[in-house]
Amino acid sequence: MLRTIFFILTLFSCFIASSQYKFEGQIADLQSEKTIYLSIIEDYRKFGRISMEQILKKTTTDSLGYFKFTGDNLIDENRVYRIHLDDCSEASVNSEHFFGSCEFSRNVLFIANNNDTINFPTSFANEVLCEITSTNSKSAAFLNIDVLKEEMAFDFNEFRSAANKKLNSKKWFKTLQKYGENLNEPLAELYIFDFLSDKRNETYAYYLKNIENTNYYDELGERLVTKYPNASFTELYLNDITIDQQVANRNSPSSNFYKWLIPALLILSILLNIYLILRQKRHSRTLQNQSLARLTEQENNIIQQILENKTNKEIAAIMFISVSTVKTHINNVYKKLEISSRDEIKQRFQ
Repeated sequence: MLRTIFFILTLFSCFIASSQYKFEGQIADLQSEKTIYLSIIEDYRKFGRISMEQILKKTTTDSLGYFKFTGDNLIDENRVYRIHLDDCSEASVNSEHFFGSCEFSRNVLFIANNNDTINFPTSFANEVLCEITSTNSKSAAFLNIDVLKEEMAFDFNEFRSAANKKLNSKKWFKTLQKYGENLNEPLAELYIFDFLSDKRNETYAYYLKNIENTNYYDELGERLVTKYPNASFTELYLNDITIDQQVANRNSPSSNFYKWLIPALLILSILLNIYLILRQKRHSRTLQNQSLARLTEQENNIIQQILENKTNKEIAAIMFISVSTVKTHINNVYKKLEISSRDEIKQRFQ
């Protein structure tokens, strides 16, 4: 009987463990209290940007430079995440801090889901966040694509002639697109697409020609719809690719038609983005209201005090209760909202 119970408990613990993620690593500097952020990126057009709205969690390094994120609050499907080392002071509010460009800041993009265990070791050259070992075979896809992009840049810069640019554009579009397709992960293909279609890159002119002469972009849309039908980035891609196809065909016989259609599509894109933002805000408000509904009046009052950065002692004095009672109410709030810190309370209700 005892053996049976032990076996069942072991299986149950394995099941629980399998539904949790763990992202850990070590930075080169053996210094404590370096701030590390974990972010999710749902808009592929923000792969190259760091903004506070993307951040899910933050932690600090220990005395050996070690950091860890763990929990079970991520999406079960693959998504794009970023680990970001920020060397700015917490008190800093300048643009460098906001955009993640403080001196010595580092970041890495990777693919993960709620079941993954990922390690970010320092490299042989003591570099930070440039290697990944993971239980998810897709996690390091972006790092591998970056290697190909560096090889592409070398080819483009070797000779700056128009002939070399045309030849290399054809070669590298095919190479990158085929590599992404073989990964069987549309998120990696979005990363490649965002790079090749960027108006700031030399690839943009060829991209507008390529989009007219291949079915690749429509097929990528189909792969996104199949694997991530409800994801916001799928809808964004389909909208963007429609607009780019119209731009590419602007010299066709129906160009006069496109003179008003393209602005209309651009307006539609803006309205769609506004809709997605408003929908997300509505969802956040709904989640907040549902959270509040599960709490007692006393617990709601304590949350308001926490949002005003009051200490347990200050809350006890304001509400005329003991500090131990305050702690009991806070623990009840944590359990009901499935959170574990005051920071998470502030993220939920601010």
